[in-house]
Amino acid sequence: MLEIIDLSVGYGRTEVVHGTSIVVPSSGVVAMMGHNGAGKSTLLRATIGLLPPTRGSVIFEGEELTGLRPSDRVSRGLAYVPQGQQSFGQLTVDENLQLIADGRRRGRQLIDEAFDLFPALVRLRSRRAGLLSGGQRQQLAIARALITSPKMLILDEPTEGIQPSVVEEIEETILRLSGAGLGVLLVEQHIGFAVGAAETYYVLERGMVTRSGSGGAVRDTATVEAEVRGAMVI
Repeated sequence: MLEIIDLSVGYGRTEVVHGTSIVVPSSGVVAMMGHNGAGKSTLLRATIGLLPPTRGSVIFEGEELTGLRPSDRVSRGLAYVPQGQQSFGQLTVDENLQLIADGRRRGRQLIDEAFDLFPALVRLRSRRAGLLSGGQRQQLAIARALITSPKMLILDEPTEGIQPSVVEEIEETILRLSGAGLGVLLVEQHIGFAVGAAETYYVLERGMVTRSGSGGAVRDTATVEAEVRGAMVI
């Protein structure tokens, strides 16, 4: 279980997230939604250790992580896929995956499992990542994160700017992973998918949680979607 407790964080003297608390169970999807600039990405960056909080705690499986480096948090079982389909553009698909797999006991097997999840990448394994489409790069970014064998996957806008056919593949993969027992913290603008997949949702506005509730995995998706859209009206 991931617990973010009374977390405040920002950039310099500008506080962006104000005393926010959320809980992500060890399996299933938790969705966090809100308008651009609401503080969602800032909260995720603080969770993985890229930003130091000014107040509050990040606790994973009962262990306080707040003072740990990002690499230490990854070793504890957190994996983070930021916005922007990030990869090493000059390296091939295979090389991007091998870079993460090197030194891991099941490295080759983990790469094979990543290709099983994203079969479209198999025919592209010798292509440089910088020449991939946005959707292909996002699949590669998620595959790289999964090679760390995470217990919890943190995804920031995984379907942003991606062609609809690939969006469906990514959404199906997220559901497969959560159904197999992986915890997923999902920031997503596609409200229909987010509330449909989530067991719990949070709405973040101006750096604070303004609404939370059971998602469409537990309740009627149309009802939850209407609640979220209503909560996001400024």
